[in-house]
Amino acid sequence: MDVRLNVDTRRIQGKEILTWTNRTDFPATDLQFHLYYNAWRNDRSSFLSSVRYRGWNLSQYREDDWAYCNVTSMRILPQGEFVENDVTNSLEYIQPDDGNPHDRTVLRLPLHRPVYPGETIALEIVWESKVPRPFSRTGAIDDYFFIAQWFPKIGVFEEGAWNCHQFIQTEFYADYGVYDVRLTVPTGWVVGATGRELERIDNGDGTTTHRYYQEDVHDFVWVTTPHFHEFHRRFEEPGLPPVEMRLLLMPYNLDKRDRYFDACATALKYYGTWFGPYPYGHITIVDPAYQSRSGGMEYPTLFTGGTHWLSPPETRSPESVTIHEAGHQFWYGIVGNNEFEHAWLDEGFNTYSQHRIFREHFPPPVLYRRYFDGFIPVIFSDVQLANRIEGADRYYGFQSPFKTDAMAVPSYRYAPGAYRVNSYDKPAMMLHTLENYLGWETFQKIMSTYFQRYKFKHPRPEDFFHLVDSLSGQDMGWFFRDAYYSSYLYDYAVDQVSCEPVAPIRGYREVNGELLSPEQVEAAEKEESPPQYRCRILIRRWGEARFPIEIKMTFANGEEVTESWDGQARWKEYEYIKPARLEKVEVDPEHKLALDVNYSNNSWIRESKA
Repeated sequence: MDVRLNVDTRRIQGKEILTWTNRTDFPATDLQFHLYYNAWRNDRSSFLSSVRYRGWNLSQYREDDWAYCNVTSMRILPQGEFVENDVTNSLEYIQPDDGNPHDRTVLRLPLHRPVYPGETIALEIVWESKVPRPFSRTGAIDDYFFIAQWFPKIGVFEEGAWNCHQFIQTEFYADYGVYDVRLTVPTGWVVGATGRELERIDNGDGTTTHRYYQEDVHDFVWVTTPHFHEFHRRFEEPGLPPVEMRLLLMPYNLDKRDRYFDACATALKYYGTWFGPYPYGHITIVDPAYQSRSGGMEYPTLFTGGTHWLSPPETRSPESVTIHEAGHQFWYGIVGNNEFEHAWLDEGFNTYSQHRIFREHFPPPVLYRRYFDGFIPVIFSDVQLANRIEGADRYYGFQSPFKTDAMAVPSYRYAPGAYRVNSYDKPAMMLHTLENYLGWETFQKIMSTYFQRYKFKHPRPEDFFHLVDSLSGQDMGWFFRDAYYSSYLYDYAVDQVSCEPVAPIRGYREVNGELLSPEQVEAAEKEESPPQYRCRILIRRWGEARFPIEIKMTFANGEEVTESWDGQARWKEYEYIKPARLEKVEVDPEHKLALDVNYSNNSWIRESKA
């Protein structure tokens, strides 16, 4: 691609040579492209219609805030059996998802001749993009430009059809390829982009062209501003390949330099050790401009962080977002799932991995609040919090979105309020539960095998499920049926507990052939037997989802009894006769079932008589 940015008009002039090979077993009779910037072309687009439906106010949009991506020319180039042909007039907009005639986020090129399996077609595409106001992690504010989803991007051809959805929500799906891009911007402006910079040419007209190159990635983004401060550090860890870390830092966050680098290195270390090494050898960390709405987003070999001006270490800012987005280089960047349809395969995997790092590497999180419009943080260091994936009950109001949609519903079809839960939180807790159930050694083998087997590929949920079954040596279908394919809740509870003294035997009793009278029996009971207690415990399964659990009973004399229950029935009763009272009952005492939505009913403690 050859690209020129006019920072005054916020327009990008671009030309690309696209070489596409049909690597499937089916002929492609057309080509389909994403034109993401057309989501902000007008308020009738499917994206803005959807946003408006969710309560967004577009009335304050100015003329310069709108955007577009217009393909002005497309030619087929001579390649194999294909002859040169101007096909601009054959282009048409389609709306495969909702039929909205105003939506122009998918462009289709009908072909006069199919691209057969193994064949390659080359296209020359000329286009112009107008950069929007900051929206969905792309756009320009003042002289800060973050350019994502900005060029005509070919969809994914698989199983004889195009997977090329309209831009309705904020996730994406694309094939791996090789990008060779020349970016022309004002001289003196710092550029960060996917890949490694190969050359920099001063054009002598006040502009400079930066050439970036990267193989085996499925997207290309870039950022430019004259305000970045640039820093470099080398990541080195025994057993892992070195990585050149590049940090582009805004001037008001210079004190966060070491924290950004340390957080990125922490992610590269743990993800690389647990799952597999980072393969690219370089990574760019972008500290986004204030109010640019471009923070916390992942792209191949580049990600954006985000922090506050006042951010003590207890806030984990920028550490949390940095580890999360650096982790996306593995889950999304290297293992390239379909984010649009199965967002949990990267967001859920990454949330699980991120919080496992928190448990391994950081002290427990503590409560903090921000005041004065978020400017001043106040740390409550004595109030420790659980990590987000340690239990479903940590989320206020969790049960409602938990029940709205099953995770198996395509992500873009989730009901309002269900996307966050089903893409991030529930899958992370599902993976945490699997780790607890199978053990870390087995689960780490599953995760690392999944990473190695599907790097630079497009796995589906079923690929992961089959791998779990294979490497665990168990059929885990029973678990995924409830956790993934249904919206059932997990909720096991202590329902009733009683513990009463065992009444002595009354009436006649024969001992060694001698018949004892009731009075003699009562005296013998007092002399021979210490007090006994009959304890009954009723455990309930309040939720529809099922999982094997343990129940732990602790008695006043220190004796502990642990029972295992398959969790299938609606209830289970246990009865004991013991020489001491029951003091405590715990359902799932080790919290293996992180998906349990209510830990408050998981235990019972005898009331003190004091």
